[in-house]
Amino acid sequence: MTPRRLAHLAGEFALEKKAFDVKILDLRKLSSVCDFFVICSASVEVHAKAIADWIIENLQKQGIGYWHNEGYQACRWILLDYVDIVIHIFLPEVREFYALEKLWGDAKIEELSEEMMAGKTNRGKK
Repeated sequence: MTPRRLAHLAGEFALEKKAFDVKILDLRKLSSVCDFFVICSASVEVHAKAIADWIIENLQKQGIGYWHNEGYQACRWILLDYVDIVIHIFLPEVREFYALEKLWGDAKIEELSEEMMAGKTNRGKK
C-alpha cells in the first residue's frame, strides 16, 4: 500500500468515528521525517482514544501495524507513527496551540469530509 493510500485510509477510519477537521498534509517535498501527516480533531479525550483505537484496529486487519504511539495517557494529543505516515489526533484547543498546519504551511493540504466519503461510496450506485 502506498503512503498516500495509507494516509487516506487512516483519514477515512477517523471519519468513521466522527473525527472532524480531518486533513492530510503532504510532506514529501518538505521533510524526510515522513511522507504524510494525517491530522484530525476529537471532541473529548474518550473520543480521541476511540478514534485512535479504531484506526489501529482497522489498519491491523489489513496487516499494517504502527511503529510507535504517544499520548494515550492523557488522550489530548495522540500520535500514531506508521513510519511513512504519522497520525495526529487532537483535542481542538491542543491542535490550535501546536498549529501543525501553520508549522508545515508549505505542505499541500487535502481536507477529508464525511460528505466526500459519502460521495465516494455512492459512486456507481443508482
